Amino acid sequence: MSLKKKVGMIKSYATSIVSRGLTNKKTDKFTKQLRVLSCFGNEHYGGELPPCEHLERSKVKHDKFYCGGCGCGDRKATWLMSDGEEYSKLDYPKVACPLKMPGFSTYIESDEDSSDDIPTRKSYIENMSDDDIKLISVSILEMPDDVKERLNKKEEKTPITKKEVEDKD
Repeated sequence: MSLKKKVGMIKSYATSIVSRGLTNKKTDKFTKQLRVLSCFGNEHYGGELPPCEHLERSKVKHDKFYCGGCGCGDRKATWLMSDGEEYSKLDYPKVACPLKMPGFSTYIESDEDSSDDIPTRKSYIENMSDDDIKLISVSILEMPDDVKERLNKKEEKTPITKKEVEDKD
């Protein structure tokens, strides 16, 4: 692997980690639905889109999957979907895709001038209705708003005042 590719991977990983912040921020539900569609396709929902060519089954835990195209490898932190309240790769507000698919920070719209008669995975997703995308089942377990607000204040290094606590009650 070239030095340029290694540096790019490190930069991408750092961007994802920073986007998560101290409060474990997560992407919004629609974006996660796009990401799941981009990685897993929609054949299991009766659609025509097969899973991504880079989707790999974990050898560590057989019911988990990871991206074999980005170079992050097979480990808990890189699994695309997680159990319960655990944080998965598709939860990050900013996360890269080597194919620059919809829903990811690196997304680049497909070229409409393509001479191919066969739609690409990307153009298939781009032409889906929002209603069809919203059928993709995802879970986004969030912390309660008051806890999130306090952690955000802590992240900003602004103390929570006694008045703010009293106003909540």
